[in-house]
Amino acid sequence: MHIPRSPVGRGRFAAVAVAAAICACVLSAPAPAPAPAPARSPVPGPADGPAPADAAPALAWSPCAEAPGFDCATAKAPLDYRRPAGRAVDLAVIRHRATGPAPRLGTLFFNPGGPGGAGTRALPQWYELFPEELRQRFDIASWDPRGVGGSTAVHCFPTTDEAYEWLERIPFGFPVGESETEAWVDAYSDLGRLCEQRDPELLRHVSTTDTARDLDRLRQAVGDEKLSFLGVSYGTFLGATYANLFPGRVRAMVLDSNIDPRAWVDGAVGADPRLTTFLREDVDLGSAATLRQFLDHCGRTGADRCAFSAGSPEATRAKFERLMTRLQEHAQGSWTYARTVTTVLSGLYAIDPGWYDLAWTLEDLWAWRPPQEPVAPEGPLPYPAFEQIEAIRCSESPNPRDPRRFPELAEFSHGRAGDLGRAVAWASEPCATWPATAASRYAGPWNRPTANPVLVVNTVYDPATPYQGALAMTRQLAHARLLTVEGYGHSSVLNPSLCVDDHERRYLVDGVLPPAGTVCRQDVRPFSESRPRGGVGTGGGGTAGRRRGGVDEGAGTGAVDRADGAAALPGHESEDGGRRQARRP
Repeated sequence: MHIPRSPVGRGRFAAVAVAAAICACVLSAPAPAPAPAPARSPVPGPADGPAPADAAPALAWSPCAEAPGFDCATAKAPLDYRRPAGRAVDLAVIRHRATGPAPRLGTLFFNPGGPGGAGTRALPQWYELFPEELRQRFDIASWDPRGVGGSTAVHCFPTTDEAYEWLERIPFGFPVGESETEAWVDAYSDLGRLCEQRDPELLRHVSTTDTARDLDRLRQAVGDEKLSFLGVSYGTFLGATYANLFPGRVRAMVLDSNIDPRAWVDGAVGADPRLTTFLREDVDLGSAATLRQFLDHCGRTGADRCAFSAGSPEATRAKFERLMTRLQEHAQGSWTYARTVTTVLSGLYAIDPGWYDLAWTLEDLWAWRPPQEPVAPEGPLPYPAFEQIEAIRCSESPNPRDPRRFPELAEFSHGRAGDLGRAVAWASEPCATWPATAASRYAGPWNRPTANPVLVVNTVYDPATPYQGALAMTRQLAHARLLTVEGYGHSSVLNPSLCVDDHERRYLVDGVLPPAGTVCRQDVRPFSESRPRGGVGTGGGGTAGRRRGGVDEGAGTGAVDRADGAAALPGHESEDGGRRQARRP
């Protein structure tokens, strides 16, 4: 889930609360994979049907100007697949050729999360994290989904300055009190109107279903008979959608940090559901469970390893509660209660260095010191692109349509999940007044038998895509195997495990699934060593958690909003939290 946060240097980044959220609570212990749901005959629906027969002209690759060693291309796709001769959209595509010397197996497509994660930015930043054998055997490719980044993109403001001026209207993180609530609701209502005025046709054709059809078009363009795919966070919902639209074209599919598909679509678009996307998926409960783990691990160690430690889990949890109470009464400079809560939520994504940095931020606030801020990037800030996240999510995932319900929803979530619940509840409010509904939206069934099984991966304590989402994904898909990761944080990309790498490699290369009930451990345990003070990591989405070049991967769109990569990576979606060493082969 993508988190609101301040831009580096100037202005404010507002609530781009997005991404790959899922339902259900995190379990306290790993469980074996559930039995697959019984297969049933495919049911035709309005989103079904093949892409046009001439959908995939070959791509004209050339070296990427901003990514040495990578090739770039632009693909064309119909805006509306029911009208293939009508308006077209551009898709920005990137790849790294297989390095050999072993025989090439085809193309592995990667989606970094979001929604709104731009693959053309995320892939060069994350390429070295793919296991060596995957880099040897596959061309690894990604793309900016329609509506995003370098593809035909949703842009609701004529200039970058006007976009940042709009962001100045938004309370940081989420609104607190009547005046901030009014400002928040008015600003997002205006955003919807601005987007509708700029390109109403595009707003109705940026759904996950549209992107899944684009992905199949790209598969054809690279000459692969079947799809090999790795999706993170929101990318898992994209993968599940593809697997059910084109079940016979799945060669291998890894879904890491999972969304519950049924919870995401929640019935018909236009309905007024009781809960938001993220509350239906219990993201508030998952993030609260992960926060408790953070505080308990912190309290079990000394302040040399976790700066916020109070000497025991109980004392550290009490210290955190006192800090939150104090910030509700009095902000510390720009560090309001809402800013701190959203920083905590995003800081949980990556154990290393994210949890270390988060502990320092909390300790600074506790000691009345200004927390360390990221270094401002040089040059002009890019277009923030926050509306690209809302354009995808709000058009296809139902949310309450009355903004007046959100203060009550925030208190409901606070009551069951604590402080983080307020941020999670408000994250979906932009959808309350969003003007567009997806013209093509796949809403199930989710158990169409695929040509090959799907590998589902999830950590037990994931703050954005709780473990229950992986259980739901495994149950709903016709043939899936769950690989449980005993650990913390959002995705095995941000929180590496050589065990996970090995199983993913064997599955993607040889088609060998891990045995049912397999449990992997992460390579790094929380607060396992003394650590010199680092930067503050914030962000979200399927690749959120580390900073590379000042741009969040979760947004990955040229935006500096929040994961991501995404990402929101998260997402959506982000790149905060520092740089991890490349994985060993």
